Amino acid sequence: METDIAVVGFGPAAAGFLATLGPELSRTREDGTPLLESKAMPGMPLQVTCYERADDVGFGVSGIVTKGAAIKATFPDLDLAAEIPNAIEVKAEKLAYLFDHLGCSKRSFGTKLVDCAFKMGGIVMKGGKWQARELPFIPPFMDKKPGYILNMGAFMGWAAQKAMEHGFMIMPGSPVAAPLFDGDRVVGVRMADQGVDKKGAPQEGVYMPGMDIKAALTVVADGPVGAVGRALDEKFGLPPGHHRNDWGVGMKAVVQLPESCTLEPGTVLHTLGFPEPEIFGFFYVGPNRTASMGIFVAPWQDTPVRTTYRYLQHWMMHPYIWRHIEGGTLLSWGAKSIQESGVEGEPFLVGDGYARIGEGSGTTDCLANAGVDEAWESGAMLAKAVLELAKEGKDYTKSNLEATYVKMRRASALDKRLRKAKGARNGFNKSFFWGMVGEGLCGFTGLSLPFKSVPPATRIPDLETAVKGRIKDKAKFETAIAAAKKAGQPLHDAVMDACGWPPIPFDGKLLMSHQDVLLMGGKVQATPGFADHVTFADPSLCATCTKMTCVEICSAQALMPPENPGETPKFDREKCVHCGGCIWNCARLLPGTDRSNIVFKAGSGGLHSNEN
Repeated sequence: METDIAVVGFGPAAAGFLATLGPELSRTREDGTPLLESKAMPGMPLQVTCYERADDVGFGVSGIVTKGAAIKATFPDLDLAAEIPNAIEVKAEKLAYLFDHLGCSKRSFGTKLVDCAFKMGGIVMKGGKWQARELPFIPPFMDKKPGYILNMGAFMGWAAQKAMEHGFMIMPGSPVAAPLFDGDRVVGVRMADQGVDKKGAPQEGVYMPGMDIKAALTVVADGPVGAVGRALDEKFGLPPGHHRNDWGVGMKAVVQLPESCTLEPGTVLHTLGFPEPEIFGFFYVGPNRTASMGIFVAPWQDTPVRTTYRYLQHWMMHPYIWRHIEGGTLLSWGAKSIQESGVEGEPFLVGDGYARIGEGSGTTDCLANAGVDEAWESGAMLAKAVLELAKEGKDYTKSNLEATYVKMRRASALDKRLRKAKGARNGFNKSFFWGMVGEGLCGFTGLSLPFKSVPPATRIPDLETAVKGRIKDKAKFETAIAAAKKAGQPLHDAVMDACGWPPIPFDGKLLMSHQDVLLMGGKVQATPGFADHVTFADPSLCATCTKMTCVEICSAQALMPPENPGETPKFDREKCVHCGGCIWNCARLLPGTDRSNIVFKAGSGGLHSNEN
């Protein structure tokens, strides 16, 4: 099939692209022909099709807090808080440091110094009776007022409606397998094969090979773990000096707040310091007594045991948070990987026949903890470049896209913000103490610490090193580890129990087991007929892996220990929420590369809920 522009992925970046491009498509010349005429279908307006792997445009499970400047610029006449479902203006914002009231987290000497500094700040900081300290101000680089709290699922559903009003085709349930190349030129994309078994073998009578979509321009907006973006990275590499070593898994939940909650709609809470020092948390209060909340787990913890779900529950039960949500109801949950290298992870933005926008193009502002409006802005800039080239009848070559889109992006306020944030997280690669110093230094002066980040796989210690000095009963610990291995279970519960973390008091309403939550407030549905999207490039590397970090981090326990020693981990795609955390938490790199042994392909399905 031929089209003029193929867009891969429907997220904020693609929405910004389509919303900016759309109004121009209806314009005509005096003779009634389209001002922007299609080359694929002469006589028709420019043909643009967007392909999304998830089976619904409102699949995202997350709260968003954003100043929304780029979104407002696209819709200057709209009241976004009134127009977008479940949206509300930011009314109040607080940043709180949470103390470890349980005494279980790994706290270095530097972290204890930070603890002491905040405790001594009790004269000017509130929150002591809730084992926390609220900063008396919000650092200007984090301030989101004036701004909006949005619900990702509702926001993307609204954005899809706006795009389709202009005649764009957005096709959910359409995973894109790979870009199509003619030499170094991208000439379109290939859709995933259908009618195959889990290993990708054709099934008789139902097999349908993936269609080739030929396009003059391929817009790559499939995020940091998308199959097309990763294929481009593999073929072209990253610009000199760029890296993608800094990641995070966001584990998110939507909660119906209890009647006793006194937080006003529009309240934003940021936290850090607990359950591990490096874990950041967020709590956004929306309309109708709903709240989006969650944590970000990064690779800086230097441990093979990274359970995002149990950490989320311990965070929820911290006195500072629990006082607001006790008695509430979990409505939905989900997870997503975040590329936190920002501008340092920026790929080649353009090439012959393609352009990249959104998070996969390096738009995450890790200093402001922001990315949605930034992704939207990158899409809007590309749309303006496309309009300029289309009106002039120019092709989408690398040089033409550099002279329009890249030039526009380099001159933008967005680029300046992203470059200011460069190196903001460098300190965390050394320790939590230096991370705090480095982020403050970067935020207030634009300077960064000289510490360099390394690929996550190279900093994962063995379990014995990670728990040294933290185990209270070594014999009991070894017995628990042996029992978990025998049962084919991840080790994180056994390790956390041995380090003194209390069990989660499951109530079936707000606090549920990892597996039960899959059935509550959402569903995972992998459409039949597609191959498994998580595979292993070299199974022999798995056979010698003793850390199995991919299993420990898995947001939904879709990856589990192998049946027998020497085999690859088991994968159940009916549980996978497509967070992509396994990619950057893989402990084994392919020899001679910086790529992990896990291959994350295009796949359908994911976590969904009407509450999103």
